[in-house]
Amino acid sequence: MNQPPPNATPGGALLEAVGLVVMRSDRLVLDGLALSVSSGQALLLTGENGAGKSTLLRALAGLCPLAAGTLRWNGGDALDDPSAHAGRIAYLGHQDALKPGLTVRENLRLAATLSGRTIAPALEAFGIAALAELPARLLSAGQKRRAALARIMLSAATLWLLDEPSLGLDDAALARFGAVLAAHRASGGMVIATTHVGLPLPDAVTLRLGP
Repeated sequence: MNQPPPNATPGGALLEAVGLVVMRSDRLVLDGLALSVSSGQALLLTGENGAGKSTLLRALAGLCPLAAGTLRWNGGDALDDPSAHAGRIAYLGHQDALKPGLTVRENLRLAATLSGRTIAPALEAFGIAALAELPARLLSAGQKRRAALARIMLSAATLWLLDEPSLGLDDAALARFGAVLAAHRASGGMVIATTHVGLPLPDAVTLRLGP
């Protein structure tokens, strides 16, 4: 699984946000936000709808411009090299980002090609091996979500940014997801997730956004 950068300070924060300000059109969404996440840590973002949870994930992913503030990775400016930052993160939004005309296996192969990993463990981890040859368009909402999470598992990213990742998951799928999250964190990976419900992330730190 993923390892933190070799020059990371043991126990120190890999990701730090300092004074983040984010605007959407003319609306101030995030104002002076600060956070830090260390190797193996999980951070849960909570708050009412419109509090800026999804916007914060997109800002951390480099997909949403900062009006002010700094995003640091291992002490340096994370956004100085956008391509390097993109390699550090795996982002899952509300959409599952599967190509509907491709099979599950073909969708996962796109992620596996970049990371050099094999697909079979991800298919087994999320219980979708029997669906591997089906076009993604034929999957149920929960099956699509599991396939999308399998794609995240296949990435080589240290930081997983997950927007409501449990959408459509039943209890059995959520338990499988919890095992994947635990393995990622045990290898030094980090997770930041938005949620309105409980997620299998023991010892996660909670950051509530909003007024």
